[in-house]
Amino acid sequence: MAGPILLCAGGTGGHLFPAEALAHELRARGLSVHLATDERAGRYAGSFPADATHVIPSATFGSKNPIAMLRSGFKLLNGYRQAGALMRALKPAAVVGFGGYPTVPPMLAAVNAGRPTLIHEQNAVMGRANRFLAGRVRAIAAGIPQTHADPAVAAKMKVTGNPVRPAVLKAAERPYEPSRGDEPFHLVVFGGSQGAQFFSKAVPEAIERLPAPFQARLRVTQQARREDEAEVRAFYERMSIPAEVSPFFGDMAERIGRAHLVISRSGASTVSEICVIGRPSVLVPYPYALDHDQAANAARLTEGGGAVLAKQSELSPERLAGHIREVAEDPAFAEAMATVARSVGIPDAARQLANLLVGLAEAGGSR
Repeated sequence: MAGPILLCAGGTGGHLFPAEALAHELRARGLSVHLATDERAGRYAGSFPADATHVIPSATFGSKNPIAMLRSGFKLLNGYRQAGALMRALKPAAVVGFGGYPTVPPMLAAVNAGRPTLIHEQNAVMGRANRFLAGRVRAIAAGIPQTHADPAVAAKMKVTGNPVRPAVLKAAERPYEPSRGDEPFHLVVFGGSQGAQFFSKAVPEAIERLPAPFQARLRVTQQARREDEAEVRAFYERMSIPAEVSPFFGDMAERIGRAHLVISRSGASTVSEICVIGRPSVLVPYPYALDHDQAANAARLTEGGGAVLAKQSELSPERLAGHIREVAEDPAFAEAMATVARSVGIPDAARQLANLLVGLAEAGGSR
């Protein structure tokens, strides 16, 4: 295959993690991999398995202020020019985008350069950047079956699943074993790049309402924003509950593998990883998502009984405490949830996506 594979992903975990999983699969096949991303990717991209990482300027039109919009336009134009130069230098065999506005400049440059192009949509509802690109690229891969997909888009779409990292596959080797009696109960709480603030208040308030004997069983991992970290850690110290609190955990997959219950948002990568590992969860969709994609992501899992769906507006401390107790006090219920979750997971999604991408690259310039 002439030329490397160029992966384009916005600089958040939700976009970079599936790109990272695909990169591992492609490199295992002896292929060269490059990454195009934005400046936010620093804490994730350092260990990304790429021959080189290219930071491409990008921006969104989030503000209606004319000056801010003009500034964003110039930044996008600059990103497009840099991406065009990158295409001429790399001559990639194929270019794949994983969503987020930072993928727009390099994906447009790839389309205009005549490179084989593919986008991967992680969510059940296609994001705005991918919707903009969908009519221009040659193929579309979906992590979750799409709801309300346009017929023209659906015609070139294949459901491959969301690629998960090797660490997730490793964690999936550990079978789920419910906590019984007085055994420790491992609770993992994380909010992703959006929404950790809600859990910093809601989870401690729920734990305060749990019986003291159960509090003594708790072992907690909780992601908290840097602004909330000290307060959340102080709560667990005051309650004498062993807890690790941090804005970011590099070994989250392993921690999910040890969990008896996960409380989290329902971003596509999060749901996919929980399913592949096979763990009970309480999913709280981020309520301010523009397209309500997190609620759609959770639906397939919660409708089958693999998770509890909890709307943030209705999730009182008492109700959340009840969800925790339900899993902790009924091992058969917990085990059934884990089994359903695992049945929904697609552990070979990276292989399926790599096959689709390699086939596109081998077809080369033909349409």
